[in-house]
Amino acid sequence: MKLLRYGPVGQEKPGMLDTDGVVRDLSGVVDDIAGGALSPEGLQRLSALDPASLPKVEQPGRIGPCVGRVGKFICIGLNYADHAAESGLPVPVEPVIFTKATSAIVGPDDNVIQPIGSTKLDWEVELGVVIGTETRYVSEGRALDHVAGYCVVNDVSERAFQIDGTGTWDKGKGCDTFGPIGPWLVTKDEVGDAGNLSMWLKVNGQTFQDGSTKTMVFGPAFLVSYVSRFMSLQPGDIISTGTPPGVGMGQKPPRYLVPGDVMELGIEKLGAQRQTVVVENRV
Repeated sequence: MKLLRYGPVGQEKPGMLDTDGVVRDLSGVVDDIAGGALSPEGLQRLSALDPASLPKVEQPGRIGPCVGRVGKFICIGLNYADHAAESGLPVPVEPVIFTKATSAIVGPDDNVIQPIGSTKLDWEVELGVVIGTETRYVSEGRALDHVAGYCVVNDVSERAFQIDGTGTWDKGKGCDTFGPIGPWLVTKDEVGDAGNLSMWLKVNGQTFQDGSTKTMVFGPAFLVSYVSRFMSLQPGDIISTGTPPGVGMGQKPPRYLVPGDVMELGIEKLGAQRQTVVVENRV
């Protein structure tokens, strides 16, 4: 099942994508793709619906972030050995956790804004794990019972903010528009093994990332279990699980984004995104 949110910023409505690729309106069933709708019971209720019985959305317009009311946007750093190598860093012995501000979340095709002072704007295609039920100290064996599904994440990063100064990585990760998610939240039954999905990213038509989730150091179930040791996870929380090699920082010489650049990225079974980089016009 593919769930989505469509409509203007701040006015998104819940929807479902039918087998013909037509958006069906879920407004009469749930208020949002969030909270209880992501629980096993909520997803079962949605999966029991006949999509043909739901109103067609003839012109959905903008596709918004696939999850509403996200409480925590948690990221895992250096979770691909080859990406750690291109970053000049060792593979961590346990997951590196940092956060993106939830105010960074935008739709999959919304513009990415280059913030004021940015000189090293970068890209990272990542698998997002969407939590469906409250999770605390869950075992790895039961971790996926708490997962609603998966989505594409672009962990947009500003490397100068992230690395060149002092402090944590968060400064270079949480700027507005740095968290495109979607287009769909694909339920785990439809995805199957999330640890073996191809993933890619292009800039202006040139492929820079061409990898697979099978090369993750720590898989989705382990990550959900691990993170739940340090904080409770709530429905709608997202864990972004790291990126394969090919980021701009790892190019020789480094290749960073500038206004006008177009990023296209996707993950097998989860759909694709497309963003144009624009300049921050605030004075």
